[in-house]
Amino acid sequence: MEQRLTKLRQKMAEGHHSALLITNLKNIYYLTGFWGTAGTVLITAERQVLITDDRYITYAQSVVKDFEVVSDRDALSVVAEILKDSRLAELAFEDEVSVAYYQAMQAVLEGVSLVPTADLVMGLRMIKDETEIATIQRACQISDQAFLDALDFIKPGKTELEVANFLDFRMREMGSEAVSFDTIAASGYRSAMPHGRASNKVIEAGDALTLDFGCIYNHYVSDMTRTIYVGSVSDEEAEIYQTVLAANQALIAAAKAGMEYREFDGVPRRVIEEAGYGPYFTHGIGHGMGLDVHEIPYFRKTATDQIQTGMVLTDEPGIYLEGKYGVRIEDDLLITETGCKILTLAPKELIVI
Repeated sequence: MEQRLTKLRQKMAEGHHSALLITNLKNIYYLTGFWGTAGTVLITAERQVLITDDRYITYAQSVVKDFEVVSDRDALSVVAEILKDSRLAELAFEDEVSVAYYQAMQAVLEGVSLVPTADLVMGLRMIKDETEIATIQRACQISDQAFLDALDFIKPGKTELEVANFLDFRMREMGSEAVSFDTIAASGYRSAMPHGRASNKVIEAGDALTLDFGCIYNHYVSDMTRTIYVGSVSDEEAEIYQTVLAANQALIAAAKAGMEYREFDGVPRRVIEEAGYGPYFTHGIGHGMGLDVHEIPYFRKTATDQIQTGMVLTDEPGIYLEGKYGVRIEDDLLITETGCKILTLAPKELIVI
């Protein structure tokens, strides 16, 4: 935590911010170790203060180190008093706050210049330390095993919701706190919907079945996708599956620190385009993940930023033929200096059950 705070203050200094207000609860956890529904953090050059309320004060005092911990339901009034005592007339804040909260800041912090900032803490969160990596890896292991167990559960006559519920409860049985997003279980024509969340549709023989799911373990997430086939698979489906798998594996072979964002997206996209399915790959190749299932970085075809050692990124190419079927294969990758490490190890060969 101390290193994270030091890095944040360096970023504040680079941006000429004398005080920073943090309201994103996951950013607060990242900096303090406090997890709750009520929390505000103020960082200045000399002080770091966590403000919560009476529901959490005992817990906060037991887990938070190197921060002043204050119990007060009116966090902005506490912030105003600290700024006044420190003779600070400017306050940087996270630009994701609501309009109502911004108006409250204007009212309570009268005379203080309010400066919106983007990604000061999220920029630190992009690079995972050893503890974070180990936690994400455990979340991925839980997802891997849930998928293997689901292969014995899935059969014609089950609904998508039944399969999704099986995955969700199986991950909880293995120690997850929750799912990291609503589980996608999309069969037959619905597998062509990239975000076809589970429905009451009955899975039939001959259906493709795309499963996109993940869990939360000790606050960190996993996110994986596998597409399988129930009963049989057509030659066209098999060809499309192998194309998506080749795209997924091409990125695994190429990904490493220093690679530009546009190339991270471009490597698998070219595989799909060269196979003639370019128009049917309709989304980006992936995203960062950690405390949130979708974190920076995101990948655009023109972005020249470079991926860095310690990022955990998704690799999720897909092909979707509307009204027929679709395929997506997704892995979580840890970026290293020389390549990447695959964190999701569930089988990816074409599976027919």
